[in-house]
Amino acid sequence: MAKTVFKIDINGAPEKQSVKTHNRWHPDIPMVETFKPGSEFRVECYDWTGGQIKNDDSANDVRDVDLTKVHYLSGPFGVEGAEPGDLMVVDILDIGPIEGSEWGFNGLFDKNNGGGFLTEHYPHAVKTCWDFHGVYTTSRHIPKVRFPGLVHPGLIGCLPDHKLLAEANRREAALVATNPNRVPPLAALPYADTALMGQMTGGGRDKAAKEGWRTVPPREHGGNCDIKNLSRGSRCYFPVYVKGGGLSMGDIHFSQGDGEITFCGAIEMAGWIDIGVGLIKGGMAKYGIINPIFKPSPIDPHFDDYLIFEGISVDEHTGEQYYLDAHVAYRRACLNAIEYLKKFGYSGEQAYSILGTAPVEGRIAGIVDIPNVCATVAIPTKIFEFDINPSSTGPTKQVSGADVARAG
Repeated sequence: MAKTVFKIDINGAPEKQSVKTHNRWHPDIPMVETFKPGSEFRVECYDWTGGQIKNDDSANDVRDVDLTKVHYLSGPFGVEGAEPGDLMVVDILDIGPIEGSEWGFNGLFDKNNGGGFLTEHYPHAVKTCWDFHGVYTTSRHIPKVRFPGLVHPGLIGCLPDHKLLAEANRREAALVATNPNRVPPLAALPYADTALMGQMTGGGRDKAAKEGWRTVPPREHGGNCDIKNLSRGSRCYFPVYVKGGGLSMGDIHFSQGDGEITFCGAIEMAGWIDIGVGLIKGGMAKYGIINPIFKPSPIDPHFDDYLIFEGISVDEHTGEQYYLDAHVAYRRACLNAIEYLKKFGYSGEQAYSILGTAPVEGRIAGIVDIPNVCATVAIPTKIFEFDINPSSTGPTKQVSGADVARAG
């Protein structure tokens, strides 16, 4: 088994650990440890909220979660010889839940605290908790659903350099300035008060906390990509911007649907990752790489029957026609799937959570047929204990009683 180089205490606050996590991206965060190319090691990670969410039947914690503290990342780790312009080769050798914490959660955030993909339809906080049974998961909040997980890190990447840091801060601030009072906001700008800067100390820490990236979006360095197929056996190629690279990771998911549409959107959990590292010298120029590239896991849940829902670029409220808008089209596909699942007795929130947690497949089917993008969401039919396919007899109610946890 790989040596554990970053340990966590799931019963203690991340802020009080001897080796600190970080929740901002900044080029001056010191490396926790540096490894030779070819090394393998194990990293433990908090869930993305650092333990703010509990395994209970109230969504008050989802409603009240402090999003300025997330994500809690383990690292950064350096690779000997890594220099700007290289590619860091990262193998995800194995991954799983922390022993003694074999459960996870999914949440719909309150519109006033982050919202989500369908926040105009589901503006209030709810939560579903999921128990792990080996490779499978079930939820007391969503009956008659069971599926295998494709465990993966939602967030993984290398440190940016000062130039990229400043450029992303500039462009995101310009976006927020177009509508500064929007709820939820257009971007998560730097916020020093709750910044964790790893092992940084001294006066430089305060300056870095004021300019460090929040971890919410993916950027050129990787970050919060939420690619569900980056499970055991995956390989990642990350651009190197600083000496040593500075690889960090966290936000581990037991399972997720494409798009992570509920925002607290997969089955979130605390977990461990076995990592292998290597280098391709000068790889960014050799391959013309600006953003990371990935080779997905060869181990996928095997589903051979899907029900596919289509959406187009037409607003569901006003009927307004959008021009080749993939965001609107995918939203419509998801809403169509939710309405369909409600016919079997699921609440809208339960159906929404299924799309966020189960291994559904999202696609851009057509992006050139003006004026409508055709987006699709495909649901594996075998995750249900009953037949969801259309028939001449029509749907019958299969689900009653259990529902999501709601905020009081």
